[in-house]
Amino acid sequence: MIRTLFASWLLLVGLFTAPAAAQDWAEKMFNKTEHDFGTVARGADTVFRFEVTNLYKQTMKITGVRSSCGCTTPTVENGTIATHEKGYIVAKFNTRTFVGRHGATLTVSFAPPYSAEVQVRVHGNIRGDVVFQPGSVAFGNVDEGVPLEQRVVVTYAGRENWKILDVTNDNDHFEVELDEFARGGGKVSYGLLVRLKDNVPAGYLKDQLTVVTNDPRAESQRFPLFVEGRIVPEFSVTPENLVLGNVVAGKPVTRKIVVRGKKPFRIADVNCGDNCFTFKTDNDSKAVHLVELTYIPPNKSGAVQVPVRIKTDRGENRGATILVSATVEEVAADSQVDLSSHTDVVTETAAIAEPASR
Repeated sequence: MIRTLFASWLLLVGLFTAPAAAQDWAEKMFNKTEHDFGTVARGADTVFRFEVTNLYKQTMKITGVRSSCGCTTPTVENGTIATHEKGYIVAKFNTRTFVGRHGATLTVSFAPPYSAEVQVRVHGNIRGDVVFQPGSVAFGNVDEGVPLEQRVVVTYAGRENWKILDVTNDNDHFEVELDEFARGGGKVSYGLLVRLKDNVPAGYLKDQLTVVTNDPRAESQRFPLFVEGRIVPEFSVTPENLVLGNVVAGKPVTRKIVVRGKKPFRIADVNCGDNCFTFKTDNDSKAVHLVELTYIPPNKSGAVQVPVRIKTDRGENRGATILVSATVEEVAADSQVDLSSHTDVVTETAAIAEPASR
C-alpha cells in the first residue's frame, strides 16, 4: 500500500514539474516576454519582434505561434535555430481593424524531442481619432546617392485646438517637414514630408519618428511613425570577400577583382589604411573595372582581416569596401602548414535533457 501511494506521488510530481521545467529552459531563449506598443495611431504599421536565441547545442525548431486576440497577428521568422543563432516571433498590431486598448498572449510552440510552449504578451492603445496614411514611411529599395521623399497624411477628429507640436528625429540621414493644410469642424489634417538625403550609406535603414501632440494626457501625446528602406550600393565588388588563404610574411600576393558601378566612373585609390596594398587599373571612365590588387603580408604570423576601401571619382564616401582575409605564416612557400590550429571552435552551452517519456 505504501509503495503504491509513493509511486502515485512520484507520477503526479513528474506530470506537474516536467512542463514547468520545459517552460523554464525555453523561456531563457527569449530576450523579453512582454512588449508595450504604447499609444499608436489608427492605420500605423506597428510591429515588434521578440528575439529568440538558441543557447543550446541542439538545433531548436519553432513549430508555430498562436494569438489569443485578433488584435495581434503573429508570425515566425527563421523557425529553425542552430546553436547561437537567432529566430524571431513577429507581432503585428492590427491598427486598421481595432481601436482602443487591446492586448494579446502569443503562445510559441517548440518541436519534439524538446517540446515546450512559451507565452509572450503584447498590448497597447490604438487611437481611433488619429490616423496615419500610409501607416509608415517605406522607401523600399533606393539606389545609393539618390535622394527620395515620401509624404504621410496625419488626420485628427475631436478637439478644435488639437495640434502637432513637433516631429522628433534623431537620424541625420533624413529630414522632416510638417505643414497643416486643413482645419475646421473638429477636424485637422497635417502633411508630414520625410526626405531621405543623398549621403545615406548602403545597407538597411530602420528608424522611427515621433509625432508629438498637445493632447492633455501625457500617455497619449506621442505617436511613433516607422521609417525603413534598403539603400542599394552604387558600386559592387566581385568577389565580395577576398580570401587569400595561407600567405608568407613579406611575400607579395596578387589577385584580381571586378568593380562595377551603375554609371561610368574612375577608380581614384585603393586604401587599407597602412599601405599593405598596391593596385593597378586603367584611368578610363567606365562601368566595369578589372583591378589588380597586390597584398604585402606583415612580418607577424597569425590570421588577419583587412578592410580595403576602393575610392572613386564620384565624390567623397562614394565607393566600395572589400574584406580581405589571410593567414600569415613565417615559413617557406613550399612548407606544409597544419591548419588545424586555426580552426575556430564554438564552445557549446549547457545541453537540454530530453523530456522523460510519459
